[in-house]
Amino acid sequence: MRYKLLREQQLNCDLNTAWDFFSSPHNLEKITPKEMQFIVLSKDNNHTIYEGQLINYTVSPILKIQMKWRTRITQVDPNISFTDFQEQGPYKYWNHFHEFLPNEKGVLIKDTITYELPFGILGTIAHQLFVKNKLNKIFKYRFEVLEKMFNRVKS
Repeated sequence: MRYKLLREQQLNCDLNTAWDFFSSPHNLEKITPKEMQFIVLSKDNNHTIYEGQLINYTVSPILKIQMKWRTRITQVDPNISFTDFQEQGPYKYWNHFHEFLPNEKGVLIKDTITYELPFGILGTIAHQLFVKNKLNKIFKYRFEVLEKMFNRVKS
């Protein structure tokens, strides 16, 4: 069964700042909970994101079991959107579409994640028992970190 996770957040910054931050894979480490031990392994990711780019990570989603995760950037529309698609990792299917919508307050970022777990009915049970909650916790953490980074009132 495929699931959809939708998130949006208003950031108090300009479009170029938002794009530069989110299109750098190394910033994922900053917005992922520490207990997930998320590490970007790819070394050539300091340049502009591009279609076909492969990004390798390690992550410990459950019980501190380290897993490899590889995504491919499948779509890039500079300063508008990009999509990363899991080629190898913990999900049977993972497609994450990132959108950047400038407005009078800064930039609204929107995430649409479509995902599917492996193992059929066992995956469905795992989703209900803990995966759905874990993803919500990850994106809550991300929201809080981004609030501090971009929306803190500067004195």
